[in-house]
Amino acid sequence: MPSEVLHYLATQGEGVYLDGTLGGGGHSELIARQLSDSGRLIACDRDQRALDRCESRLRGLPVSLVQSNFCEMPEVLNEIGMTSLNGILLDLGLSSDQLADRSRGFSFKSDGDLDLRFDTLCGEPAWKLVNRLSESHLADLIYGYGEERLSRRIARRIVEARRSSELRTASEIADIVWHCYPPKQRHRIHPATRTFQALRIAVNDELESLDIGLRRLPDLLRPGGRLVIISFHSLEDRRVKQAFRDDERLVLVTKKAIQASDTEKTTNPRARSAKLRVAERSG
Repeated sequence: MPSEVLHYLATQGEGVYLDGTLGGGGHSELIARQLSDSGRLIACDRDQRALDRCESRLRGLPVSLVQSNFCEMPEVLNEIGMTSLNGILLDLGLSSDQLADRSRGFSFKSDGDLDLRFDTLCGEPAWKLVNRLSESHLADLIYGYGEERLSRRIARRIVEARRSSELRTASEIADIVWHCYPPKQRHRIHPATRTFQALRIAVNDELESLDIGLRRLPDLLRPGGRLVIISFHSLEDRRVKQAFRDDERLVLVTKKAIQASDTEKTTNPRARSAKLRVAERSG
């Protein structure tokens, strides 16, 4: 949603902005090209590979790249003396580059390890979680973070399969989930989408990071500064909606979630589930 981001972020040429989810660098490049020599964009991501990929794309623009979780940005910005921002963008979820990285299991067809971590130096990979958790715990996780109605069947089949040999690759686990669905329901989205979402959220503590960020990031905004968040599933969007509504520091700019245009949905199918919400720091 590039045009919507630029419209609602209200970019000022001399302003200081934060892109808390660099990803492929598309939004960062758009924002940075609106800035003057006195403006600055701080672009952060937990994924070092994302930073490495974007370094050449953003070279020559007023951008500083930082490896960090966006919920830790108050400390990072304090260290560099930037504690008052004109705007913050969070584009939650996966980037296209991560989906294309078959070595970490983000793709269902990947024969690489089911890792799913954004920062591969922190926490445990998803395949270890799959082999370690009890059937009931695994079912609760898949239901709670994936809103998957077949969670108990999926957990049972996973536990049955791992008795024979350790499960390790994304394609192995995706195949198990695929066969949990009746043939008539294997359409539109891959049956493993919600299970992979649940595992990814778990290994990255994504919802906790979002909750912390929603509490802390508004303090970084100067009066009139805007917080723009794009979410991709209801677990995220509900949190953003409630935080924007209940936070006395913020004033709603968008009363309802903004969705991608029909044109963008056609060219970028992932945008079909995107919801953009905007709040402004009160004076």
